[in-house]
Amino acid sequence: MNFCGIEVDSRYFLAPMAGVTDDAFRVICEGYGASMTYTEMVSAKALTYRDAKTSSLLRLHEDRRPCFAQIFGHEPDVMAEGAAIALELSGAEGIDINMGCPVSKVVGNGEGSALMKQPERAAEIVRAVKNAVSVPVTVKFRKGFESGSDTCADFARRMYQAGADAMCIHGRTRAQMYSGESDIGAVEAVKKAVPVPVIASGDALSAQRCAEILDKSGADFIMIARGSQGNPFIFEDCLRHEKGLAPLNRSCHDILEVMKRHAALSCAEKGESKGMVEFRKHALWYLGRLSGVKAFKVRMSGITALDELKGLCDEMERENPRVKGV
Repeated sequence: MNFCGIEVDSRYFLAPMAGVTDDAFRVICEGYGASMTYTEMVSAKALTYRDAKTSSLLRLHEDRRPCFAQIFGHEPDVMAEGAAIALELSGAEGIDINMGCPVSKVVGNGEGSALMKQPERAAEIVRAVKNAVSVPVTVKFRKGFESGSDTCADFARRMYQAGADAMCIHGRTRAQMYSGESDIGAVEAVKKAVPVPVIASGDALSAQRCAEILDKSGADFIMIARGSQGNPFIFEDCLRHEKGLAPLNRSCHDILEVMKRHAALSCAEKGESKGMVEFRKHALWYLGRLSGVKAFKVRMSGITALDELKGLCDEMERENPRVKGV
């Protein structure tokens, strides 16, 4: 299967998520079948300042599947320079431009989904980045900006004309943030508007839902975000669904083993102190798949060491809580 000249194994991509899709999580999801991953969203301006913290987000594991570096900003020249630096630091297979982030701090700077209100500026950014790098350049955006707006098809055409090699459309407006349902019709409209690959985004919460979105929208690929949190198995479920197979009935042991491996990767990447603190949210997402573990969640929210996490997992193994939905 081909995506912008890059060989991928499936239609299922891991979405970029700030504070979530670090190197450790990408490796875990790749192991279950994510065929393309994205870095956390990084500021192009911060990259031009050679900010150490921002640069560290672009570290890619040596044994990895294809990965795109996602950048954001509103100044074409800065975005072009930032894109070149992002490639220099990461060796990523492509650059993804975020024009969909709905967070007020980002939108207030004229970045993220705010660019949907300035399609001319957005097109300038795409052209500038395309001229600065020799890898595919893709764009991620939303259905529209204001409540009830649906400008995505026209926006997609403009991005294509500016040189975008592919695009990802989230079927909610900026005003919706992450509330309500994602509009599959918006994805379908973008697919009909442009001749380049289109990735669907929004409400990809189960293998069955992913299949429905792909079928109804005609999208070429799908990006899985919240559906992967505490559930990297979703990629394997999607691959099984394609073959007409039911999801595997995973046990408490299965979930805890993946959680321990994920935590160990986080510590190896960031050091134990920082790695464990940043892993807490992932731990709580994993435990959210189990019933009757409230006391363990409270204890897990304060873990500071890998051995501490392993000890809690051993206690849970002995209690063997039920997996939700099984």
